[in-house]
Amino acid sequence: MWAYQKRLQYPVNIKNKDLRMAKLLVTQYGGSQSELAAALRYLNQRYTMPDNRGKALLTDIACEELSHLEIIATMIYQLMKDATYEELKAAGLDSHYAEHKKALYPTDANGVPFTITYVSTTGDPKADLMEDMAAEQKARAVYENLIDLTDDPDVLGPLLWLRQREVVHYNRFKELFDMYLEEGL
Repeated sequence: MWAYQKRLQYPVNIKNKDLRMAKLLVTQYGGSQSELAAALRYLNQRYTMPDNRGKALLTDIACEELSHLEIIATMIYQLMKDATYEELKAAGLDSHYAEHKKALYPTDANGVPFTITYVSTTGDPKADLMEDMAAEQKARAVYENLIDLTDDPDVLGPLLWLRQREVVHYNRFKELFDMYLEEGL
C-alpha cells in the first residue's frame, strides 16, 4: 500500500544545537495541531468518505502527514544532538529527560502528552472536511509562529516548506468539499 523511500520528503541538515527550538518544535510532533494528530484524523475519516476520490485524498494526505512527522522528528533530534544533561536542564527539558532521556515522545511544547481527543471524526463527510480544512489552517498558523521564533536558516527551510504543505492540503480538502456540495453528497 505504501512505498517507503529512505529519504525525507524535505532534507533536514541542522548544524546548530538549539534546545529551546527543539522544545517548541515538539508541539508539531505531538500537540493538538500536530502532524501526528492530522495523520490519525485523516486515516480514520477516509473510511466514511462517500466515494473513492475522498478515500484516496484522505489516504494520500495522511501518508504525507506521516512523512512530515518524520521531518519534525529529524529536526528535533538534530537540534538536541550532543546536548548534555546540564544543557537539557537549563532549557527546561529535565522533566522530559527524566522519563524519556533524549527519545521523542509525542507532547505539545508545554509537555502535555498527545491524546486521542485530538483526532476528530463525525462520519459526516462535509463536516469532517470542514474540520480538516480548519486543522490545516491551525497547523499553518503554528508553523508561522515557529518561523517567527527562529532565525536559523537550517530550521527555517523545513518550517517554510511544511507551512506551504498545510496550504496545499487545505486547498485539496476545499476542492473535495466543493465537489461534494455541488454533487449533493
